[in-house]
Amino acid sequence: MSQPSAPCIVADIGGTNSRVALCREGRLCPGSTRRYRNADHTDFEAILDTYLTETDAPAPAQACIALAGPVRDGAGEMTNLDWTLTESRLSTAIGGRPVTLLNDLQAQGHALGRIVADSMHPLLTGAKPAPGAAQLVIGVGTGFNAAAVHEAPCGRLVLASECGHAGLPVRDEAEFALSRHLAADHGFAAVEDVLSGGGLERLDRWLGAGEGGGPARGSREIMQAIAAGEPRARHTGRGFAGLFGAMAGDLALIHLPFGGIWLVGGMARAFAPYLHEFGFAEAFHDKGRFA
Repeated sequence: MSQPSAPCIVADIGGTNSRVALCREGRLCPGSTRRYRNADHTDFEAILDTYLTETDAPAPAQACIALAGPVRDGAGEMTNLDWTLTESRLSTAIGGRPVTLLNDLQAQGHALGRIVADSMHPLLTGAKPAPGAAQLVIGVGTGFNAAAVHEAPCGRLVLASECGHAGLPVRDEAEFALSRHLAADHGFAAVEDVLSGGGLERLDRWLGAGEGGGPARGSREIMQAIAAGEPRARHTGRGFAGLFGAMAGDLALIHLPFGGIWLVGGMARAFAPYLHEFGFAEAFHDKGRFA
């Protein structure tokens, strides 16, 4: 009987948590996924060491690690976490095996076509896509980012970006006032300053101040208040969904993803039940003659 091939390590490093798993022949090994709070570890090498110790995993053949930040020349710098990762250091941490780093939205783009149906929740429908049409992945979680996905003769091409740090779209006087408020605090009003977990908290505080004040609260509390029907929280939710739809529409015009747009990340999942009610589609389509 032939011995099974050595597994590969796959990992996703977000701004708050990291997930690590093993895979063989392109499929996750059942039960191998572990989740770790980044704040509990000094760096990702420590997480890898903990994972290999806890699982008693065999020496991996290689590793592929996706991170929430730009990757250049074999090094990646986390956008919302004070970590810098290099392929060379991570290779040393797994016994000299090859390591590939890529942006986390690029990894999501490469996953398209492999996602099981019960993990998807359709929001808007359009024309049936032609085979090989461009697609777009938009991630909203601890941060914001997007990646365009193209099918090329050489294989799938997924383009990295850091569009969460582009300027926040402004459509009316209220959003202009929000933009000025954010710029006063950060020097520049970026998309991620609102469209993220922390951004939802900023939006809620700003709206609360305009309505006579209210306690600062975390994104989980705000989502609970939205579910309970609290007026201030629902106002916050409508503002978030409107800006989300506007930004998604801008990205659609930039990339022309006739193959579909995929929303991923913790905040996108949390808002999925409310996007229709809170005007996401209307903001997405609000592009004048290109509606």
